[in-house]
Amino acid sequence: MKIDLLSPQSFAAGQPHDQFHWLRENAPVRWHDEPGGKGFWSVTRYEDVWAVDRDFQAFSSEPTIMIADPAEESAAFGPYKMMLMMDPPEHTGFRKLIRSEFTLPEAKMRGERIQALARQIVDAVIDKGECDFVEQVAGEMPSFVIAELMGLPLEDGRELYKLTEVIHTAPEAQAPGAGAQAVFKMFEYGSKVMAEKRARPGDDLASRLLAAEVDGRRLEDMEFLLFFLLLVDAGGDTTRNLLAAGLLALMENPDQLAWLKADLDNRLAPAQEELLRYCSPVIYMRRTAKRDIELGGQQIREGDKVVMYFGSANRDPARFERPDELILSRTPNEHLAFGAGAHACLGQHIARIEIDAMLREVLTRMTDFQLAAPPEWLASNFISGPKAMPLRFRKA
Repeated sequence: MKIDLLSPQSFAAGQPHDQFHWLRENAPVRWHDEPGGKGFWSVTRYEDVWAVDRDFQAFSSEPTIMIADPAEESAAFGPYKMMLMMDPPEHTGFRKLIRSEFTLPEAKMRGERIQALARQIVDAVIDKGECDFVEQVAGEMPSFVIAELMGLPLEDGRELYKLTEVIHTAPEAQAPGAGAQAVFKMFEYGSKVMAEKRARPGDDLASRLLAAEVDGRRLEDMEFLLFFLLLVDAGGDTTRNLLAAGLLALMENPDQLAWLKADLDNRLAPAQEELLRYCSPVIYMRRTAKRDIELGGQQIREGDKVVMYFGSANRDPARFERPDELILSRTPNEHLAFGAGAHACLGQHIARIEIDAMLREVLTRMTDFQLAAPPEWLASNFISGPKAMPLRFRKA
């Protein structure tokens, strides 16, 4: 079995479950070479992924959660870093700045508005009988929600979402420097937001971030811009990719789709969790060993890169019965699509409400889904989901 978890080709049609299966069975913690880098340990069993993600004292999110070490252009950030790339207690202090916006009660309060947005999104395509499901449906929802949270025009949310696609596309699959240019454009837009909200603060997350204090001080400009990038970026990934890959999975499993539609109100909650497990939109997160430690029978050295593969953990037969089957009634379903421990996804409650609202709208108003062309998957080894998915359907 050829193992290559770096090439976007391995992820060209979704996650490489054949490679993950071999790794779990034969080398659950395995050294993986890295051209131009020092290599890393791939971690593919549920038990080990769960342990690494929770143990921030042994496995650090610094200097980065990406496999590649920080590029020279990140030196432009100076001493500043994104919250994802911090450890507690520093991470805890920054997380507190926005945590209240993403609690379950706060997310539920937005439920009615999110359902109205879902209705608006489907309204725009329902009479056409066809659409690109990623761009016109799945991508719209998180773009609109994060724009509203930040106090931005909805149309701007759509344009920012396009930049996140470029940021996540592998460097070799696009023009040189395209990713860095997209980050620059995101910062350029964020700087305008910063100026606008300082001049005319509103009741929105961007204004509250600019007024908030961490360790007794206001955020500096670059700290705000990194927060802005994180919120726009992470705010769209899971929802967009889960909705597109999830609908594709439902189309490939018509018996499960029929089961879900037969009692949507009572079956949507477990179905959503199973789609998250089955699709696992975030492919990996990296940690760096802070000390020598044993993991899965391997001796990890201080400074080694340790990469958790969530898509593999979520198909581990030691944790899930019939893991490669989509079973929407699966319960319990303690998947790791949102991670675990201190770094578990802060936006998971609002993401679930977005997914619920969009699936409800799509499955009650659209039927007889057919692909108009094969889906084009995002050329990324970090985020898994279709980049384009031309779809034909009928009004329900």
